Amino acid sequence: MDKIFDREKKLIGEENFKRLEASHVAVFGVGGVGSYVIEGLVRAGIGKITIVDYDIIESSNLNRQVHTNINNLKVDEMGIRIRAINPNVEIIMINKIYKEDTHNEIFNDNWDYIVDAIDMVYSKILLIKKASESEIKIISSMGTANKIDPLKFSINNIKHTKMCPLARVIRKKVKDFKTDNLKVLFSTEKPNNYLHDNDIKGTISFIPSIAGLMIAAEVVRDIIDLGYLHEK
Repeated sequence: MDKIFDREKKLIGEENFKRLEASHVAVFGVGGVGSYVIEGLVRAGIGKITIVDYDIIESSNLNRQVHTNINNLKVDEMGIRIRAINPNVEIIMINKIYKEDTHNEIFNDNWDYIVDAIDMVYSKILLIKKASESEIKIISSMGTANKIDPLKFSINNIKHTKMCPLARVIRKKVKDFKTDNLKVLFSTEKPNNYLHDNDIKGTISFIPSIAGLMIAAEVVRDIIDLGYLHEK
């Protein structure tokens, strides 16, 4: 295990790796996108991670999430997976829904970075607002359901999003609390659902995973000062 990060250190250098080891990242939502964000962060050497989710693993999750043990809590299974990858990671697992009346139990002003991979719009907006107030860097995942083209994903400022219905909603809401530099992952692909069922969104294995790993990459690059945000 002592050689797990040798090749990464050759890529980014010892000092940059130490920055990752010293960083504390919080990931909200441990589903398709969030589970792969955590996978990418832990394999990159993040030293401390808080994971927040309230849900259990269902059979319908298996096509797009790293989880495998049905009916177990997602946070518990993710904790087991993290320790299997790197037993030195410090893990805080929170099995709760993030909302106004649980905010004080969950939120930590000492986080270095927040990843929002929450499905619920209300909770996303609340988290973005609280991160802005605490001046903590945050990246928020927009919609990945009903998409099949991974090349249409982009990371940019919320004001530059297009084609994404969720981003349209979030863009309007964040104006209320003047967050000018919200970084988001979004897709410019037109949403598609073969069965035209508005209640159940379509998903495929590689879309949430690619989105999650793109977010993990952006967090790592930001922490070691290689992150960038295109202004168009």
